[in-house]
Amino acid sequence: MLDVELFTDPACPFAFSAEPVRIRLRWHYGAGLRWTTRMIVLTREVGEAEKLAEGAPGLQRRYGMPIDPRPYPRPASSEPACRAVVAARLNAPDRAEALLRQLRVHVMQAGLLDDPALIDAAAAAVGLDASALRAWCASEDVSVALEADAAAARDPLPAARALDHKLGGPREQRRYTAPSYVIDGVAIPGFNPVEAYETAIANRAPDLPRRAKPASVGELLHWAGEPLATAEVALVMDLDREAARGALEPVARFVPAGADGYWTL
Repeated sequence: MLDVELFTDPACPFAFSAEPVRIRLRWHYGAGLRWTTRMIVLTREVGEAEKLAEGAPGLQRRYGMPIDPRPYPRPASSEPACRAVVAARLNAPDRAEALLRQLRVHVMQAGLLDDPALIDAAAAAVGLDASALRAWCASEDVSVALEADAAAARDPLPAARALDHKLGGPREQRRYTAPSYVIDGVAIPGFNPVEAYETAIANRAPDLPRRAKPASVGELLHWAGEPLATAEVALVMDLDREAARGALEPVARFVPAGADGYWTL
């Protein structure tokens, strides 16, 4: 088994555009990868919230994930949502990844991550009691863990620092960009194709079983247990997006979102 640290932030459209890669790694390696997801808290940096509020139409067109291309109503802090993810990680670890996913889905439809109603809705969607989540968020343990995540994100490994163009933050305190992976001690900062991560996995654990791609899009959707975007299905199935859409239409239900949408059985 390999340990995988993923540095990310629910506000980041690059991280959302890289979700197909994460889904594909989960499919191929399953329990062979032990994931820890850490929050960067991007909007602590001056100007970051304003930049994110401009929207990401270029990313939507290039990578195909369901992003509303319009600007946001106002800048918003990602810290409340990051805190909620950390709270779930400590108190309901089986729901933490699903909560992060729901927060991403909401914010990419022009939601504001510092809106308590958005966080409550995301919690309810994954079976968490919103009032319990708010209580967890107020605890000292969650504050300590959130600060540890943010500090780790701002202390990249030496190999990552050698790729300074893949890092973010001010010159005096470089940080991992979202998404950045550390796979069994191997740092892979920034947005990368899936082959970069698979090469690291193969080098660190050449005997780790790699499952073949799904036999059908129906098998993939059943395994996922949550709606998947067309781009996610396409990457796991090794299809272009139009071919993936053609395979999905006869067997799955489509829910529009942003400039594309999600598929479910």
